[in-house]
Amino acid sequence: MMLEAIHYRISEKELQVAELSHIDEQGRARMVDVGDKPVTRRRASAEGELRCASETLAAVKAGQTPKGSVVATAELAGVMAGKRTADLIPLCHPLPLSKVEVSIGLDEELPGFRVAAIVRTEGRTGVEMEALTAVSVACLTLFDMLKAIDRTMTIGTIRVTSKEGGRSGNWQRA
Repeated sequence: MMLEAIHYRISEKELQVAELSHIDEQGRARMVDVGDKPVTRRRASAEGELRCASETLAAVKAGQTPKGSVVATAELAGVMAGKRTADLIPLCHPLPLSKVEVSIGLDEELPGFRVAAIVRTEGRTGVEMEALTAVSVACLTLFDMLKAIDRTMTIGTIRVTSKEGGRSGNWQRA
């Protein structure tokens, strides 16, 4: 079934060229063996946003939300989630993370919140999924803590913004 979705997106020739490392010869999902890869410093950053009503943002700024310190709680939830990525996402390797940092800024132009994460490790595989998970759960926590006062919120634009290390080298979103 997974191969059908891939065939839909890329041609048969591209499929033969691409190394689908998470799929075995029978099309079943498998965890990639990274045991022979060298240990290198890895870093990834990700970002996302939660859009809300201007009144919701004003309530957070004034410290008048029903569930307390919304931003601090969401930042902590993001850190905790980044550390648990391998428990949440099938086939992700558990990694010894040296840093998970989540920061949330209020943005009146959205209006809403901009969420960013930076994750670091020394390992055999990258930390993009950990950064994405940290941002996603921070956004979900903001939503959970504010849903009593704003049902119009929208989470979006969650994406990797940079990665460093590994076989594919460094990459920065333009």
